[in-house]
Amino acid sequence: MGFGDQLRWRRKELGISREELAKRLGITPSAVGNYETGVSTPKESVLLRLFDVLQVDPNYLYRDFYAAGRSGQAVSDEEQFLLKRYRELGLTGRQTLNTMLDALGLMQAEAERDRPIPEARTIPLYRSPAAAGYAAPVFGEDYELLAVEGEVPPGAELAVRIQGDSMEPYISDESVVYVNHDPLRPGDVGIFCVDGDMLCKQYYRDPMGTVYLFSLNRRRSDADQVFTAGSGRSLTCFGRVMLHTPPLPL
Repeated sequence: MGFGDQLRWRRKELGISREELAKRLGITPSAVGNYETGVSTPKESVLLRLFDVLQVDPNYLYRDFYAAGRSGQAVSDEEQFLLKRYRELGLTGRQTLNTMLDALGLMQAEAERDRPIPEARTIPLYRSPAAAGYAAPVFGEDYELLAVEGEVPPGAELAVRIQGDSMEPYISDESVVYVNHDPLRPGDVGIFCVDGDMLCKQYYRDPMGTVYLFSLNRRRSDADQVFTAGSGRSLTCFGRVMLHTPPLPL
């Protein structure tokens, strides 16, 4: 038996007409009819009055009410405690509480309506490519804003378009990689400025302090870079590429 059937059966059992029930609930007879036929369901403040008028425990109606599609959970201990407190109030107290519940419902609805829709977070997508060949020496103003949604990882702080094949098959020519500012660990792929040129490479630093920047495509090992202590070469890391990387080619 569904909620509407249970409601109608209990109303008739008590000898209450739809009009009388509607008057005692403070709603229209058509609303009661909609509850009984399943067209609509009562809001929480009406349910509290309904339990009282029908002289039933919440679980009496909620059992079938939830089975009809609302939630699948029983009335909580807190809800039963509130119902008990409600029943202990006099008529004036109940009317006052019902008025407060209606006002709170309106306030909540207005707050939800007026709440600003948060703007999607964006990150810069640099058009000047970092290379598996060579590219612009610095990140400039040549970028577009990219919304952080879909395939863009939530932790990404910038994106870079790659050119060249030295990071194949993990990073394809003309593909976009997403970058954050996490510290680089051996084996990570990063975006580097090397002697004024922008590169995308796999990073490794040996115990002697020598830094290696590897191409993931080992057929392009000619594009590897090695930095020894005292070489005088410049190396700056702009961030870690968010990529599941293969083992180091050591």
